Parts: sequence; structure tokens; C-alpha cells
Amino acid sequence: MTAPLWLLILLQAAISAASLIVEIVAGRMIAPYVGMSLYTWTSIIAVVLAGFSVGHWWGGRLAAGPSERAMRRAGWTMLAAALVTAGASMVLRLSAGPVLSSVEEPLTAILVLTTLAFFLPSLFAGVPAPILAVVAMRAGEGQERALGAMFAAGAVGAIAGTLLAGFVFVSWLGSIATLAVIAAAYALAGVLCLWLGRARAAGLGTAAGVAALTLGLCLRSLALPAVCDVESSHYCIRTAALAGPGEPAVNLMVIDHLAHGISGADAPRVMFTEHAAMLDALPRMRMGTAEFSSFHIGGGSYSVPRAWADRGIGGITVAEVDPAVTRQAVRDFWFDPGSATVLHADARVALARSPARYDVIVGDAFTDIAVPAHLVTAEFFTLVAERLTPDGIFAMNLIDRADRLAALAALVATLRTVFPSVEVWTEARPPDPGERRVFVLLAGAADSPVSAITAPAPDPRRFAALGPAFVDDVVQRAGGLILTDDFVPIDRLMGLDRTID
Repeated sequence: MTAPLWLLILLQAAISAASLIVEIVAGRMIAPYVGMSLYTWTSIIAVVLAGFSVGHWWGGRLAAGPSERAMRRAGWTMLAAALVTAGASMVLRLSAGPVLSSVEEPLTAILVLTTLAFFLPSLFAGVPAPILAVVAMRAGEGQERALGAMFAAGAVGAIAGTLLAGFVFVSWLGSIATLAVIAAAYALAGVLCLWLGRARAAGLGTAAGVAALTLGLCLRSLALPAVCDVESSHYCIRTAALAGPGEPAVNLMVIDHLAHGISGADAPRVMFTEHAAMLDALPRMRMGTAEFSSFHIGGGSYSVPRAWADRGIGGITVAEVDPAVTRQAVRDFWFDPGSATVLHADARVALARSPARYDVIVGDAFTDIAVPAHLVTAEFFTLVAERLTPDGIFAMNLIDRADRLAALAALVATLRTVFPSVEVWTEARPPDPGERRVFVLLAGAADSPVSAITAPAPDPRRFAALGPAFVDDVVQRAGGLILTDDFVPIDRLMGLDRTID
């Protein structure tokens, strides 16, 4: 049986599309364990490309010999791709705990997890491309045109898969269901390749058994407890109850793998984390008894907007890029959407669109090693300054290692190019060795009237501004790097920069 060129082109495009969907879904599936950052995508792309490369090399060797035999080999590798793709979510769940507990370096852990779950699916999915190309060239005349058509089909399929993953599958089906669909597509492609290769009845029977096993793995994966309460286009979102039986409700919001806020049902004014306590108390300290308007970069659990609304502070605007986060905050974190103007847009875009000015702008976008780079540059801080009233202040949280402080130094140096006064606030205690310290940077036209405050977090804690001489020394030793839209290596500063001695 000679496979028609159009069918080979269709197979090439479909397999290429499916393999790119798996690559995009890999990012969503690994995020609940290690977050989403430049390092996550770097690891995923590297592992998937490595799998494709080995698969293409292997496929070139399997293409040798008669076309029908080569097609049968392509069929078996596609069935293998179906099996390992169907089991990828279970591999990830089973390996995440042991890997994260035994591998201390986070970047290595990301690479190991990605390899365990997604290398084999990429390897087997990469095998058919050279086989199908060789068979297409043998099918008739115009070998060059056939080869070009196969390459084009692969590229078009990759584009289609990328768009389908981002705009359709993850949004409407979720990650695990998407993998199940792709596994089924791989199994169908495998059976088709075996049929085109004139596989014997026994071979087709074995293929049917493998397809049934793939279906079983898919159903098993779908039956596992969901990792996310909500899997949106942006995040994996879940709520964890922290209060014991009979105690007032206190909930924790987890976005991907990070805690993004804690709120108590009966204590709207109590902050349960250091950064929320400072972002709540420091702007109120600066504003004194005056009424003030505010713009909040990121909603999360909406703890600070909720607290300010409970205090009677109006004029609250929140830019939260993900509507699903807002819905979760309303449902589980007692946020009243009528107490604030909520913009479901990127904060930088929202500020640029409107000329409105605010007394306080609160930046709560700094999380672990995953930082929106466009929200920590001199250009963005210039926009923030333009949207502040003359006596307004900008407060943003920051997490950095106490024995490194490279990110802190760069943020301070960058803010100083825009604001006359930049203060660094943190808990008033010596740091522990290697501690990931929580800071709040306070920028404006003048220094604060006090150098220390006490705020509930949830127990009373004392927070203080670091001495100007110490901050100057940290910035100087780090080289005074200025972050710009053209060069903003915040991921490196957070994860790989050398310790400041």
C-alpha cells in the first residue's frame, strides 16, 4: 500500500501540532510544583527539544528499508508516545515530592521534573517526522516538492498546536484532559501508520491493546484529585482552609505553587503575612489621617483592598490580570467586588491607558523567582511616578536572600533614578543565615516621618526602615545595576547572582 501524499502531510501536521500542545501544557502542569518563570520555560523548551532531537535521529535510522516497514515502526513509536503522554501527569505527581525534597537547588529540580515527565513523550513524538518525510519522497516523483511539503506541514502543525493549546485546550479542557486528547490522537496516528504499513492482524490486535491501555491511563489520570480548584488561562488556583474546627475561618490562596494571600472571615483588617502587613500599614502611615486613593498591582486574595475598604477608605482600584483570581477572592476570601474598581488587565497596560492619578500605588507582584519583569523596570517606575499625586507614594514588595541582596540592590538603584526618596522596610530583627527575606520598598518625594512601625501579621510585629548607609553600601557593592525594558535580568538576580560579601 502506497500512502497518498496528502495523508502523509496530514499525519505530519497533526503529530507536530500534538507535540507542541504537549510542550505548552507542560508549562501549565509543572507550575503548581515549581511556579512559572523564565527558568521553567527554559527547562521545558530544552527538554522537549532534546526529546525531539533524539527522536528525529532515531526516526532517521528507522526510516531505512522498505516504506511499509518504516511506517509500521512509526506506528509503534506513536503508540509508545500515546502511553507515555497518558502517564505524564501521574509521573509528575509521583516524582514531584521526592525530587523537590531531595534536590535543594530549584533550577535543578525544575529540570529534573521536566525531564522525568516530558522527555519520553517528546522523544517518541519526534520519531515519525523523518520516517514520514522519507516515505513521502519515495511515494512518487517530485521528491523535492514532497520534502518541502512535509517540512511545511510540520511547521504549520506546530503553529496550529501552539494556538490551540493557548486559546482552546488549556482554557476549556484543562491540562490533564488535554493530555488525554493528545494521547488519543497519538494512538489513532499509531494505528493509522500500522495500517498504512500493512501490519498483520496480530500487530493490529496488539495495537488495539496498547490503545486500550492508553485509554485506561487517561481515565486514571482524570480520576485523580484535581491539583487546582480552578485552572484558568493564567494560573492554577486553589484555596486551603487554615483554621481548625470551631475556629473562625481563615483561608490561604495558592496560585501555582506559591501562597498569594491569607484572609480571615472575621478579621478583615488583620494581615497574616509580613509583606501584606507592611503593604497595609506603611501607606496608611504615610497618608496619616487624610483620605487617599489607591491603585493595587495584583489582586490575589485582595487582603489589602478588603482591609482598606473595611476602614472606610475609598477610591480603591485593583488591576488583576486573571478574572478567575477575582472570582476566587469573592468566593473564598470575603472580598466585596463593589468595594473597589477591578480592572482585569495587566497593571502596566491599565496605568498607561488611563491618566488618572493616585495617592498610593501598591505593587504586589514579586513572588519567589517568578517576577513579571516588565513591572520592575525604570520605564515602569517612571509611569508609576506619572500616575502618582505630588505627595503620593509607591510601595512594592520584594523577596531576596539576606546573604545576596542582588535583586534588592538593583530595585533600589532603579527606583532612585525616578524617585527622590527610596526606603527599604523589613521586619526589625537580624536575618537568619540564608533566609529569604521579605522587604517593602517605599518610594516617593520625601522620607517617612518615622523609622519603625508595629502592625499585626497576625500577631504584632515591628517593622523598620534599613539605615540609608547600609542600603547605599548594598547598592554600591552590587554595582548599581539599573533595570530597563531592554535589560532586566531579574530572574538571574533572584536565583543565580553571586552572594554580596
